[in-house]
Amino acid sequence: MTTTPPSADVLIIGWGLAGLVAACEALDAGRRVILIDQEPRTNLGGQAWWSFGGLFFIDSPEQRRMGIRDSVELATQDWFGSAGFDRPEDEWPRRWAEAYLQFAAGEKRAWLRERGVGFFPVVGWAERGGYGAIGPGNSVPRFHITWGTGPGIVAPFAARVEQAEREGRITILPRHRVTDLVVTDGAVTGARGSVLAASGEARGVESSREAVGEFEIHAGATIVSSGGIGGNHDLVRAAWPARLGTPPAHMLTGVPAYVDGSMHAVSASAGARLINGDRMWHYVEGITNWDPVWPSHGIRILPGPSSLWLDATGARLPVPLFPGFDTLGTLEHLRTTGYDHSWFVTSRQIVEKEFALSGSEQNPDLTGKDVGLLLKSRLAKGPTGPVQSFLDEGVDFIVENDLESLLEQMRRHPGGESLDIDNVRREVQARDREMDNDFTKDAQIGMLRSMRGYRGDKLIRTAAPHRLQDSAAGPLVAVKLHVLTRKSLGGINTDLDGRALGADGAVIPGLFAAGEASGFGGGGVHGYRALEGTFLGGCLFSGRQAGRAAAR
Repeated sequence: MTTTPPSADVLIIGWGLAGLVAACEALDAGRRVILIDQEPRTNLGGQAWWSFGGLFFIDSPEQRRMGIRDSVELATQDWFGSAGFDRPEDEWPRRWAEAYLQFAAGEKRAWLRERGVGFFPVVGWAERGGYGAIGPGNSVPRFHITWGTGPGIVAPFAARVEQAEREGRITILPRHRVTDLVVTDGAVTGARGSVLAASGEARGVESSREAVGEFEIHAGATIVSSGGIGGNHDLVRAAWPARLGTPPAHMLTGVPAYVDGSMHAVSASAGARLINGDRMWHYVEGITNWDPVWPSHGIRILPGPSSLWLDATGARLPVPLFPGFDTLGTLEHLRTTGYDHSWFVTSRQIVEKEFALSGSEQNPDLTGKDVGLLLKSRLAKGPTGPVQSFLDEGVDFIVENDLESLLEQMRRHPGGESLDIDNVRREVQARDREMDNDFTKDAQIGMLRSMRGYRGDKLIRTAAPHRLQDSAAGPLVAVKLHVLTRKSLGGINTDLDGRALGADGAVIPGLFAAGEASGFGGGGVHGYRALEGTFLGGCLFSGRQAGRAAAR
């Protein structure tokens, strides 16, 4: 069977956040739109739906209320210090970074507020760096949590698209998997591929790739917004850079299986230039999901600064590789150890205050906009419900009342045979001795004490400094941590209108890219490192740029 849907002014491949934003922009311009995706309709909103909803703003009202002084100049210093742009092909990514910083300091917040998006009042401080003023990391807190998390940021755009569908202005086609872009006289004029068997799978659950037909769609402009490669471990390993050592033999997956990178090769076959494929963003605080949705499903701990971080042998990580300081630097260091895992050794009191879990489903209070549950879960004694579930059910968690029992259980745990138990004991005891005074030579202890000078950290993110073996702090906790795949920082090279560029730098007529497929803009707006809260924002900005340009 061959199915040929009607032609459109704009065809959008991928209905994640970038694709939805692009569709809204094209619809606002009066264009006829077709939106397709390989997944069942339950997945409308894509990967963004599963996110924590973090957004990067500069000099926002929330920052000012928390006493934070921010500016475009400071944010630019941080962004470029983190990105480390050093390649000729970084020309457009640099321009995208400059444009995005202006967007984040300017109309981004008001634009979202007009669409009904609100924000949690306490600003988080992610990726703190620790190397110096011009090195990587955020000099000030900039991580704004969307009220409603990922579903809250997706909702207004999905609602507008679905309203347009009811009005007959957009056609939404699930289970359409693109295998080729149609090229006519050097211009992209649509796409063709396979119609997949209908699927009733729930959101995020892996669906079949059984083809039951074929399709071809013609369009004046085609936008690729199909995401990255994080769900495809083979592609992740193939792109893994030598500077990060060897790729892990064992990784958890932080994104659904449909984040498979399939459109990268399809776009390249149509002439699009792929750049910075070796730049990627994977976390090292991954834990095995006790209630998985997709294969090898992992959850990231968003840690506060107090836990003792040890490699697989029990050696403490070097300064400044403390929890929450430098994701990529920590990944790079851990890949030199010869092991695929590391450990947190901490206390229940630290877990209660400092362990947040990434993902909309792991934060029912924020996702459900439930103020009562929020106050109970974030400010009352005890961990949040989802964190408690991992303490009770998670295979990577060990809870014991005393250090010797904890060490014995760590040694017996899979991977624990590599631990130098005597050294772990020595590290815990040495850290505890440093807590006996208000002054210390331990840089991590000095930093966590300093962080409590920020009201947001003291209120919800940093535990009062204490000895790990203090009985008042509750049982000791050890957590085995894994590499968790997440984001592609490279992708389709684009100009500031989201127009795809060929190997010669010339625009490919009719082809656009947005979101993670374009490295969130330009083919790598983040460079080597992200400042966090910048992925959803990159989808918003690049989707808006591509949607507006494709509609012209």
